[in-house]
Amino acid sequence: MPDPTRRPLGARPSEQGVEFRVWAPAAQRVSVRTGGTDHALSDLGGGLREGVVTEASAGDDYWFVLDGTPWPDPYTRWQPEGMRGPSRVLDPGAFAWTDGAWTQPALRDLVVYELHVGTFSAEGTFDGALEHLAGLAQLGVNAIELMPVADGPGMRGWGYDGVYPSAAHRAYGGPEGLARLVDASHAAGLAVLLDVVYNHVGASGDRAYEAFGPYFTDRHSTFWGEAIDFSQVAVREWILQSARGWIDDFHIDGLRLDAIHAIFDDESPKHIVAEIKERLPDALVTVESGLNDPKVVEEWGCDAVWADDLHHALHTVLTGEREGYYEDFGSMAQLAEAFREPHISFGLPGGHVVPERFMVFAQNHDQVGNRAVGDRLPPECRELAAFCYLLSPYTPMLFMGEEYGEDAPFAFFTDHIDEDIAVATREGRRREFAGFAGFAAEDVPDPQDPRTFARSKLTRREHPGMRERYRELIALRSELGPVEDVEHGADWLLVHRTGGVSLAMNFAREPREIVVRGARVTLSPLSGEIVR
Repeated sequence: MPDPTRRPLGARPSEQGVEFRVWAPAAQRVSVRTGGTDHALSDLGGGLREGVVTEASAGDDYWFVLDGTPWPDPYTRWQPEGMRGPSRVLDPGAFAWTDGAWTQPALRDLVVYELHVGTFSAEGTFDGALEHLAGLAQLGVNAIELMPVADGPGMRGWGYDGVYPSAAHRAYGGPEGLARLVDASHAAGLAVLLDVVYNHVGASGDRAYEAFGPYFTDRHSTFWGEAIDFSQVAVREWILQSARGWIDDFHIDGLRLDAIHAIFDDESPKHIVAEIKERLPDALVTVESGLNDPKVVEEWGCDAVWADDLHHALHTVLTGEREGYYEDFGSMAQLAEAFREPHISFGLPGGHVVPERFMVFAQNHDQVGNRAVGDRLPPECRELAAFCYLLSPYTPMLFMGEEYGEDAPFAFFTDHIDEDIAVATREGRRREFAGFAGFAAEDVPDPQDPRTFARSKLTRREHPGMRERYRELIALRSELGPVEDVEHGADWLLVHRTGGVSLAMNFAREPREIVVRGARVTLSPLSGEIVR
């Protein structure tokens, strides 16, 4: 007999009407409200309820009514009136896809470009991004990674406080807008990866989930909200179906799982992260992990994991900053080691794993946006930073705007609709940076202020020659063999690749002469050079 927990959750159009299915063990009476009429749902056992409403069809709004109180669907695919409005029945099969011949690039060839939909274009929508796709492909990028687009509070934010993990946010154009972006990306030769948050939901949605059942656990906690309870079979399925839905219904090529160190599932025979990858054998699954443990790729099967240590080592030798999580970095020896071993600060060695399974960067939303004012690398450091990480043996990820030298900050911005959460976010942000040198707490932008969001939009004012340099460096990647040896001094680095090619880098503010394979080479300040 088929397992009822594996049946599709949410609202699914069918020949008979619309199938509705929800897990709501906390309620005695469960019905679905469509067209002003409540339709009782049958009890499948274990808290699962289902029913078919023959009068309903795609495009209809609906609520799940629990003991007389209406709530949005936990598996909603579309919240056109916001996270506290009705859910809407979505028919993903109605979109006219044109990407039937699309084949996604192999991991070893991947060059990823992370972007935030709301600040990437003047429009701040999925459609607004379309005109920029061809330029990314010409640069040599072959995949874009969207910061989370799950529906949540307000109309602007990073997306990590999303409440409904399967619904494309209305602020960006909803599910149809996302489908148009994916289809156009594939036409331009770009894969689409989506950042998803499966460790918590935004605090503004806690009450809605608690009305249905024990989606959260008090056995664990996260820095951002209640921990999801993966000991509940139906909760696991809610997340697994969310992951599979992005691939099947929106042709997304892969998912980036946010902060898997905050996904607590040690009690289960198989970790939920491993189960997500099993459910997505045809998709790329990359993860952010604070574990520095190769088990996420070797045992859990993830395709790649973010590797922060190369960034930290690179950032500190370029800028001299040593505050916060940079305090354990700052030597050229660490940067040299990062070319052979992705985990240099703590954790277990990962140097035996093929290097493309680690993703590296000089900028990303965290490393820029989690700075006090969201400032990017100093202009004089940017080209050398690009040279270093783009020509590393790892999979590179650019952050939007860096390829042409964008000067606009990427600040932390929110649009919380609950005043207590808004106040806590604002005050917490200022406390976080109160002990840092160089500025006062009042200098930290108010994340709730719309101007903080507006200042974070790309200006697209280009630094001359920067885009062409990025294009050149990305093209060079295919010519480089494995790392053969690494040498360094106090302010210079040599990375020897097989085939007689060396990467020579000068981190000093003055010219530096170094010996490369027996020949003397003079490098300009803060520069990198290919030596053959």
